[in-house]
Amino acid sequence: MIPSARKLTSTTHESSTVAPDVADEITSPLARKLFVLDTNVILHDAQCIFKFQEHDIALPITVLEELDRFKKGDNDLHFQARKFLRSLDELACDVMSDEGASLGEGLGRIRVLMSLPFRQADEVLLGDTVDHRILKTALAVASLESATDVTLVTKDTNLRLKSKAFGLVAQDYNNDKIRHLDDLYTGRRFVDDVSSETIAAIYDCEAGVARHDLKSIETPLGNENFILRNGSRSVLATYDAVEERFRRVEASQCFGIRPRNAEQSFAINALTDSQIRLVTLSGKAGSGKTLLSLAAGLACESEYRQVLLARPIVPLSNRDLGFLPGDAHAKIEPYMQPLFDNLSVLKHGNPGSQALVAQMLEDERLQITPLAYIRGRSLQQTYFIVDEAQNLTPHEVKTIITRAGEGTKIVLTGDLQQIDHPYLDSASNGLTYVINRMRGQQLYAHVTLEKGVRSELSEVASNLL
Repeated sequence: MIPSARKLTSTTHESSTVAPDVADEITSPLARKLFVLDTNVILHDAQCIFKFQEHDIALPITVLEELDRFKKGDNDLHFQARKFLRSLDELACDVMSDEGASLGEGLGRIRVLMSLPFRQADEVLLGDTVDHRILKTALAVASLESATDVTLVTKDTNLRLKSKAFGLVAQDYNNDKIRHLDDLYTGRRFVDDVSSETIAAIYDCEAGVARHDLKSIETPLGNENFILRNGSRSVLATYDAVEERFRRVEASQCFGIRPRNAEQSFAINALTDSQIRLVTLSGKAGSGKTLLSLAAGLACESEYRQVLLARPIVPLSNRDLGFLPGDAHAKIEPYMQPLFDNLSVLKHGNPGSQALVAQMLEDERLQITPLAYIRGRSLQQTYFIVDEAQNLTPHEVKTIITRAGEGTKIVLTGDLQQIDHPYLDSASNGLTYVINRMRGQQLYAHVTLEKGVRSELSEVASNLL
């Protein structure tokens, strides 16, 4: 049995063993696995304890102490902490009891552990840090429960390495993580050996061609894009799953911006299609993600009450903004400047638009703002662009999308290889999560922009450095 918090009140850090009465209680092996959770897993997903199937969960009391620090506040971390603590409080049994609490039918049990000492770790690990307390507790439980598979689950890479150094199995939280990033949906396929007659039909007929006329394409998804070609001709097309037809995608300019490659043409088509309510664009630096999104928003401004461009300021929280000099505007300006740079490019590339942009800014129909400033709002009839979405958690992205009111279009852009969030990676961030989950939905489109167009230097640096 897992040692309970109540049974461990007499345990001290000077001892390398557990109190005798506790040791006696741990002699019966568990048939199921035991997962010891780090705080960052809970802050990533407040419902994580219900996603380990029939296996048992152990929470070091240090985790509860850390969660207590996150109870107050209005960002996503604080919300996750409060939601988890409410879920824990609502369990039918006491999580501090010897038996712990059942997580529900078909699930395991959960209980809280007092901090357990582990002499071998005491001799190696420097400092009584929160991470070290969690690790020592997991190591102690693993040594006492030798017949049980004990795994430490943490999103902290360094803590996983330390755990493995002591011979304890450690893993990332994989529930919302894509397993093979190479298989991530790109929104685009090449199809060779398409007949010239079919290509000509797509060019000549506005309605496109029926799916049965392109039998070589297996399982096309809604709004998936195709480069159809043979030795002499090619055409860009997108698939309409409702009509079951392939329609031509034209290389049309948008607010003075002309697409420089097929992927940009696909992106502009999706960004300006009023039937598509959610668009994701991924790509490396300089591929045009933000510029195209803003250009499309301005080109479609008559269809929306406002165009809103936002980005997360600081991963995890905004607390380090307070150390920057100046007022609130001065503090956020460095983070928002890249968005204003894109707006400047559009204004200079399309001189006739400067009056429109100035008027929209004055009327607040065009807003460039930190993402934290619009949380909690219900967005109606808004063209909403979220830049740097790879620095958002799956829960944060879900919250943003579910805020979309009637007539709102949401665009998420980001570079899956440039992640600043300490507990996210290219396989577990919110942008990847949406791409993987939403593929094939008729109101959704995705395009991966693979080519840099900022400059020759930018492209070479992105590929080689």
